[in-house]
Amino acid sequence: MAELLNAASDTNLAEESRQREHRAAVQIQSWFRGCKVRAYLSHLHTKAVIIQKIWRGFTARSRFRQMVKAAYFIMKMNFYEEMAVRIQRRWRGFFVRKYVHNFYARKSYLEGISMKNEEVRRELAELEELQKRERSCLQMVKQQRVKVFQAHRLHHLISTKQCPGVFNSPFRPAPHEMELLLRQVKYQAPTRLTPRDKTFLLGTPGPTAPSFPETRGSPWIKTTSPSCSSRLILPPIASKKPQVR
Repeated sequence: MAELLNAASDTNLAEESRQREHRAAVQIQSWFRGCKVRAYLSHLHTKAVIIQKIWRGFTARSRFRQMVKAAYFIMKMNFYEEMAVRIQRRWRGFFVRKYVHNFYARKSYLEGISMKNEEVRRELAELEELQKRERSCLQMVKQQRVKVFQAHRLHHLISTKQCPGVFNSPFRPAPHEMELLLRQVKYQAPTRLTPRDKTFLLGTPGPTAPSFPETRGSPWIKTTSPSCSSRLILPPIASKKPQVR
C-alpha cells in the first residue's frame, strides 16, 4: 500500500514536472517565435522603408526633372521673345528712319527751310529798305513841290538889281535857299484866284489854289470842292514881263 502511495506520489510529481517543463518549453518557444517574428517584421519594415525611400526619391527626381525642363523651356522662350523684340525694334527703327521719318532727309529739309527763311528775310529787308527809300524820295519830291509852289506864290519877293528881296539879306554871307529857288522858277500866271473868305498858311496849297504848269495842281489835295467849282472863273490878269536880275 505504501508502495502504491509512493508510486502514485512519484507519478504525480513526474506529471507536475512534465507539465512544468511543457509550460516552460511553450514559453521558450513562444518567446523565440515572437523574437523571430519581430525580427522578420523589423526586417520587412526596414526593407519597406528602403523601397519607399527609393520610390519617393525616384518620383521626386522625376518631378524635379519635369520642373527643370519646364523652367528651361520658359527661360528659352523668354530669351527668344526678348531677342525677337530686339530684332523687331531694330528693324522698325531702321525702316522708320529710312522710309517714314528719314533723319537726313528731314535734316536737309530743315536746312532748306532755314536757308529759304534767311533768303526771304533778306529779300524782305531789301524790300523794306527800298520802300523806305521810295518813301523818302516821295517825301523829298513832296517837299520840293511844296517849295516850288511857295516859290510860285512868292515869286514877287525875288531880288532885283535895284532892290534886294526878302530872302536876300545883305547881312547873310550867302543867299537863302528860297532866293535860289525863286531865281530858278519862272513866274506863271494863275488860272484861278483864291477866294477871299478862306485863308491858308503861307506856302500850303489849298483846294482852290491856282495851279501852275510845273506843279500839276495842288500836291496836297487833288480834287476841288464842288462849291468852289461852281463859282465864276475870272480870266487871268495880264502880267508884265518879270524883271530879270
